[in-house]
Amino acid sequence: KAYIYIRIYTHFLYNYMNHHKDMAKLILIIFLFAASAFSAAGNSEDFARTMNRKHLGLHKKEKLTHIRVYWHDILSGPEPSSVVIRPPVSNSSLFGSVSIFDNQMTTEVSVNSTVVGQAQGMYANVAQKEVGVLMAMNLAFKVGKYKGSTITILGLNKVTTKVREMPVVGGSGVFRFARGYVEARTMWIDFKTLNATVEYNCYVLHY
Repeated sequence: KAYIYIRIYTHFLYNYMNHHKDMAKLILIIFLFAASAFSAAGNSEDFARTMNRKHLGLHKKEKLTHIRVYWHDILSGPEPSSVVIRPPVSNSSLFGSVSIFDNQMTTEVSVNSTVVGQAQGMYANVAQKEVGVLMAMNLAFKVGKYKGSTITILGLNKVTTKVREMPVVGGSGVFRFARGYVEARTMWIDFKTLNATVEYNCYVLHY
């Protein structure tokens, strides 16, 4: 339709401009504005399109991968890996405190064991009557076939519970379109410094 309208307007302007040159300039401006509007309307849905699943490898069978890593949250010492960027609202509660972290992930409980990546993100204490933190983090792997790939976790971590579950909401690299969950278990904690090591068992469906 836009093409037909433009052809009609073009023919009209050609004849009109030969007889009314002064008015033709104004009409030409209006014509150009209308043409651009028609063009924009014609392309309004071009930003989204349906794709063939094969283009992204989604025709393949999903795989279930289990990954176990140990997450080391270090708040003390000259080079802490976890830093409080907003203190709690009162000394009697952790509610309101926000921390960011760049924690090592290792293959064993010992912080000196093989490092396989970094857990990078933040946690905020969101519970007023218990210790519950909202965690948003990427598990970024640096070795083996998972090098450069990430798993994204977002969920509530009730740290005083023996086993906590949080959902896997996505990933990148090998873990594109990932979904699943993680189980977190505290292996040890220093109640003076709050340094801790947590075991993460990740169960991830991906292509």
